[in-house]
Amino acid sequence: MTRPAHIARLDQDDDEPYAGTGAGTDGGRYFNRELSWLAFNRRVMEEACNPAHPLLERLRFLSISGSNLDEFFMVRVAGLKGQQSKDVDRRSVDGLTPGQQLSEIVAEADRLMDSQQAVWGDLRVLLDEAGLHVLRRDAVDDATEEWLEGHFRTQIFPILTPQALDPAHPFPFIPNKGMSVIFDLVRTSDDEPIRELVMLPAAMPRFIRLPGDEDRYVAVESVLKRFAGLLFPGYVVHGAATFRVLRDSDIEIEEEAEDLVRYFANAIKRRRRGRVIRLELETGMPDALAAVLKEELGGGLTGTGAIITESGNLLGINDLEAIVDADRPDLKFPPFTPRFPERIREFGGDCFAAIRAKDIVVHHPYETFDVVLAFLKQAAADPDVVAIKQTLYRAGKQPAVINALIAAAEAGKSVTAVVELKARFDEEQNIVWASALERAGVQVVYGFIDWKTHAKVSLVVRREGGQFRTYCHFGTGNYHPITAKIYTDLSFFTADRQIGSDASQMFNYITGYVEPVAMKSVILSPHDLRARLVALIDTETANARSGCPAAIWAKMNSLVDPSVIEKLYEASEAGVVVDLIIRGICCLRPGVPGMSSNIRVKSIVGRFLEHSRIWAFGNGKALPNDGAQLFISSADWMPRNFDRRVEYMLPIENPTVHDQILDQVMVANLIDTEQSWELLADGSYAREDPGDRPFNLHRYFMTNPSLSGRGDSVGADIVPTLSLRRGH
Repeated sequence: MTRPAHIARLDQDDDEPYAGTGAGTDGGRYFNRELSWLAFNRRVMEEACNPAHPLLERLRFLSISGSNLDEFFMVRVAGLKGQQSKDVDRRSVDGLTPGQQLSEIVAEADRLMDSQQAVWGDLRVLLDEAGLHVLRRDAVDDATEEWLEGHFRTQIFPILTPQALDPAHPFPFIPNKGMSVIFDLVRTSDDEPIRELVMLPAAMPRFIRLPGDEDRYVAVESVLKRFAGLLFPGYVVHGAATFRVLRDSDIEIEEEAEDLVRYFANAIKRRRRGRVIRLELETGMPDALAAVLKEELGGGLTGTGAIITESGNLLGINDLEAIVDADRPDLKFPPFTPRFPERIREFGGDCFAAIRAKDIVVHHPYETFDVVLAFLKQAAADPDVVAIKQTLYRAGKQPAVINALIAAAEAGKSVTAVVELKARFDEEQNIVWASALERAGVQVVYGFIDWKTHAKVSLVVRREGGQFRTYCHFGTGNYHPITAKIYTDLSFFTADRQIGSDASQMFNYITGYVEPVAMKSVILSPHDLRARLVALIDTETANARSGCPAAIWAKMNSLVDPSVIEKLYEASEAGVVVDLIIRGICCLRPGVPGMSSNIRVKSIVGRFLEHSRIWAFGNGKALPNDGAQLFISSADWMPRNFDRRVEYMLPIENPTVHDQILDQVMVANLIDTEQSWELLADGSYAREDPGDRPFNLHRYFMTNPSLSGRGDSVGADIVPTLSLRRGH
């Protein structure tokens, strides 16, 4: 997941600053991408220290930070290690070689992991006070000992496979994210030493819940060490320690791959055997055991070998998610039920009638993703629908979207699904869905070999009055029912004929490589999105230089592209006021006199994961929300999104939807103080001061009527109106 962070820092007394970013050789115009990501993950982790969150939600943030860090090593660090092993000296935008980046990344990641262990120690104490215990080895009483022994004999012992480590038994393969315990033993009969390794099966729960009224858990590796005598009768344990392995999990596309499905099926199998990137050792591991692991798994202690860390007494921080699932609603966020859009209800649940009447914007997760499913299900059942075209990047394991497409195909409709096999860590699931769709008669297309299809678009063609009308859904997030409950995204529904025509060309581009022509609304990458974005920034720059009002407001996940950053610097120094809401990576350096003095960057980390991409340009108007050009998109401002992905950028011209997105969603993000962090010119982040009138954008949207219900269906006096005029 990717998923959900100041001056209340955990290690504010450290001698070394944790959030510094590499200035490089270019005079500090950019922050390093990888270090910026680590700073984001620290913000996620620091939410685990936020007393405003319920205790188990704080533990969830800690777990997410662990999962995020694992993926970072498996992909980003693995890529840099690969460059280093091939002597690639390509420098990052901030001027660092792969080796220099790795040096700074390892140092910062070590500090982050130390902080994670410290946070876990603090949370463990608070959990104990709340009656939820993760027991230490010395905290097991006699009754618990007896139950644990029986559990070990019947539920753990049968599935463990100890393996001797000696010349006759080579060191076994440890799978990616695999956790194991290594033992130094001595045979009592003849004092013969022996070394054994026990892998913990991936299917085995990491934490065992003990019987009783209280919530008590014990880590499975602790149980294994405790009852090692049952596994190794006739031996004395002289040393035991846990370790964990992370492997290179990226998949490189080979140009000569003729069958993408077969290629990815094989690549997924290879992934679990990728080279070791990080070897995590339990703190205090005996030197002799550590030496064996470094020799067998480290691949050499310098150069291109694995990164070896001592990660405290709890390896695999991400596994704490199992404790978060405890049945303790008093320690979690109050349940939240998203609303079904009132606009659709007004038309008796008829999505097409509602969209024909007026463009609709839906704000997830405050408004349910079920409306998207309803749109697809209605299309599948409607005898007047003749065709459905759908992109699928990450659809998750729930089959609702897939079932709707299958039902449509089985009903005789022409159904096309663009399935992206290159969606990292979803490749296997996407292959499964592609097979199911093809069996039902859906035309499955895998898009481009070199580019990912990341645009989130659904198109329905319906016969109406002897003609065809096209209905479109454009999303800023994936067609994923689970992440739609925790990611903030926009769904835009329209029956606009020009947009429908453009969307049809987009699908033809993906499925048949037919170059789009005369598209008037939808802007595509890698076709012309970058050029159009730069032109919009240039217009604001020209407005400022001519004395007209000029402003840019943009919300996205990441800002990396150097050419766009340079354009923003130019706009800033021309007098354009630039406000950026960048949740994760930001390579732009704000607030530097003479370079970025008019640029402010903030990051929002809270209950929900900010994911929508919204861009607004003042357009020379004194009251920007009366005339700003507004766009939604599937793209972040990164080279990959502009040059190596199929993305869309869509102007929002319907006045009501325009105001809903700009005056509500965008402004709420700009004025949030309770969950916001400001990026400072030195690369550190500072939590915003909530002040006398704190504002929490997530709470605001959870407690106010939906955007799609504004207008005729909900009185204007019911919905507080945020506004750039008043709020910014």
